[in-house]
Formats: sequence, structure tokens, C-alpha cells
Amino acid sequence: MHVMQYEITLPADYDMGIIRKRVADKGHLLDACPGLGLKAYLVRERGQDGAPVNQYAPFYLWRTPEGMNAFLWGPGFRGLSRDFGRPAVRHWLGSGLSRGPARDTPVAATRHVERLPEHTDPAEAVEAALAALPDHPALHTAAVAVDPGRWELLRFALWAGPAPDAAPGTRYRVLHLSSPELDRLPAGRHW
Repeated sequence: MHVMQYEITLPADYDMGIIRKRVADKGHLLDACPGLGLKAYLVRERGQDGAPVNQYAPFYLWRTPEGMNAFLWGPGFRGLSRDFGRPAVRHWLGSGLSRGPARDTPVAATRHVERLPEHTDPAEAVEAALAALPDHPALHTAAVAVDPGRWELLRFALWAGPAPDAAPGTRYRVLHLSSPELDRLPAGRHW
């Protein structure tokens, strides 16, 4: 599993209705994308859920590198880059996945990134993060991943209701979920 996200920070007075309309018009285009586990169309709106900025921040779990590459070099990402400028794309190696009990469409997401101290064994940190994946009735999907270039650990969760107060990290609203191959992503540890 390959994990990817880019964030487009928008002006404080930006009409976020433009992003909502863009997702409403184009979100379905990846509903059958080969190699895509899921794409969560995420936004943050300044002043809501503690967000200091307006931001469009799609998050992806790719089942295949071919699917990810086809997206990055294809018309969808090229169009986004044309409209907003080419964003930096963060990527992590998927380390684990958990399917929660909630099967309703997610409405919220949380993302927590932490640097692994040099003295920390990365395998132990990943095992601990996998063991600590949330066990909550509103959990839709949770993933753990690592950026070995920065030695950062990522924890990501999609929620079918409001994210629990105890869920750490940045909070997002989910405008749409494309999940054509989510069921084909292996659950549990990925090594």
C-alpha cells in the first residue's frame, strides 16, 4: 500500500464553496480508478474544527504503484496543478490497515504525523501504532504508514461520524470518498 497526500492552502477569504462544487462535479471520476484503494476528498475550513486555514487536502491509499503513477501523470492531477499550481506530494510506505465497524460514508478524518526519534526502533514504533489503531464504533478505516526519508510515522483515520475528541492530529471534513479497491487492500500488518 502506498499512502499519498497533498495540501493546497487557500487564502483566508477563499470561497470554499468552489472546492465543494469541484468535488461534487469531479469526485466521482475516481470511483472506479484502477489501483486506488481509496481517495478521501478532505477539506479544512478556517475557524471550524480548530482549523487555522482553508485547505483542500486529498488523501490516498493506493493498492498499486501503477495506479498512483497513472493518477500523478494523468489528466486529473495535471488539471489540479493547472488550476492551483503543482503541490508537493507527500508519500509514505503503508505499514498497516484496519477496517472499522462503521460502513457508512465517512464525514470526518484525522491525520497525525510524528517524527521517530533516532533512538527509536522503527519496527517497534510501527507495531505499537498498529496495536493502538482506534477501536471505535464510528471508525471506517485506519492506516499506519512511514516516511523513511524523514522517519515520520503517520496515523490516519476516517470516521462515519464526528472524530472522537481523543483522536489526535489534524481534523478534516470528508466531502467525498472514492473507494474502488478498498476491499482489496490487506488488513493488518503489511510485512
